[in-house]
Amino acid sequence: MLSRTADHLFWMARYMERAENTARMLDVNYQTSLLPQSADAAEKGWKGLLSISELSGDFAKRYGTVKARHVMEYMVSDANNPSSIRNCLMAARENARAVRGTLTTEVWETQNQTWIEFQRMVAQGDFLKDPGAGFEWVKFRSHLSRGVTVGTMLQDEAFHFLRIGSFLERADNTARLLDVKFHAVESEYFGQSQSQSQGNGKQDVEYDFYHWSAILRSVSGFEVYRKAYRNVIKPEKVAELLILRPDMPRSLAACMNEVVANLRMVANEQSGETLRKAGRLRADLQYGRIDEILATGLHAYLTQFLERVGTLGLGISRDFLVPVEA
Repeated sequence: MLSRTADHLFWMARYMERAENTARMLDVNYQTSLLPQSADAAEKGWKGLLSISELSGDFAKRYGTVKARHVMEYMVSDANNPSSIRNCLMAARENARAVRGTLTTEVWETQNQTWIEFQRMVAQGDFLKDPGAGFEWVKFRSHLSRGVTVGTMLQDEAFHFLRIGSFLERADNTARLLDVKFHAVESEYFGQSQSQSQGNGKQDVEYDFYHWSAILRSVSGFEVYRKAYRNVIKPEKVAELLILRPDMPRSLAACMNEVVANLRMVANEQSGETLRKAGRLRADLQYGRIDEILATGLHAYLTQFLERVGTLGLGISRDFLVPVEA
């Protein structure tokens, strides 16, 4: 397969996955903002969302004060934000158009229709009228895109590059979400015992439940958590589910299992080192323990994971795709 064709397929999948993850994070922040809370707490939530995407600086230059309406506009339909849902869906569609002959008709029509329908929804103000329904629509279109790909495409090199792009992007986004959200409530969680001694325990427990529930819902993991652990929601169990559980579809372990499996299917003479790094990262997740990760520091662990995923992405670009600058 030509490297340029592989590049378009890889990035088509990454951009669609990125649009879905952005919609998930926006949806959770929007739903959480409807709960009783202080203005400062609500603002911290929106700032955290911008931090996940490393867009805090750009947003501050253009909008100044962080307000829910401005953040949603910036992350949904801003043409000047490269990570907005608009630009992700447009980029996914343009990459699909470039390799139209490699895709099945169903895959291409799904990408094309998604972009056309999104433009109509933005023009009519649907995302402002009912943000929750708009975000659900984005998630549904992403699910449809993956489903049509699995259900109609020959499982050849084109299929494997699509899968590599999807799961590499998903691993990156899950790690970012965990890092920012855990950091945001670290003081509240570890200060809970002190608050309880002052008579505020009930409020802290309620806040804890809704916060961790929101994180789980952002990765479709709330029901999965209940089935896997059958107890109250605890931060360390949330971290274990989203990092180490290979049976959780959006966990880091599950993502790396898929990346390694599909990398093996397209391996060439120069990809040995990239495959080795991917395999070692997967092994660290396969044999890791959550108590060891928390003991050494979750932030440090996730920061290192993101660096390794970034290096892996550069290696894949060098070995198979159109190379990008580090």
